[in-house]
Amino acid sequence: ACPMELGINILSGKWKLRILWNLYIKKVVRFNELQRNLGNITTKTLTEQLRELEDKKIIKRTIYPEIPPKVEYSLTETGYSLKPILESMDKWGINYREKTKYE
Repeated sequence: ACPMELGINILSGKWKLRILWNLYIKKVVRFNELQRNLGNITTKTLTEQLRELEDKKIIKRTIYPEIPPKVEYSLTETGYSLKPILESMDKWGINYREKTKYE
């Protein structure tokens, strides 16, 4: 597959880039906090998206053996390599909003 297609396949979808942006900004996030930050996402959808990103080695899940169990999500080294893409998309979105008055 072409490299662009590979990237699109891994990062496509309504939620994945928003999840990655939250992890990039916050560094470490627990499931419920991430769900609150994202807004209108179901538990099932968030779980599926996190598992896909974890399977692709973009994020890591850390489980702490406590009661109740504590689970945190963060970017892997590969996930952090998306930094220039995430920052560029943020800048582009700001510029687009300013130029088009898009809300």
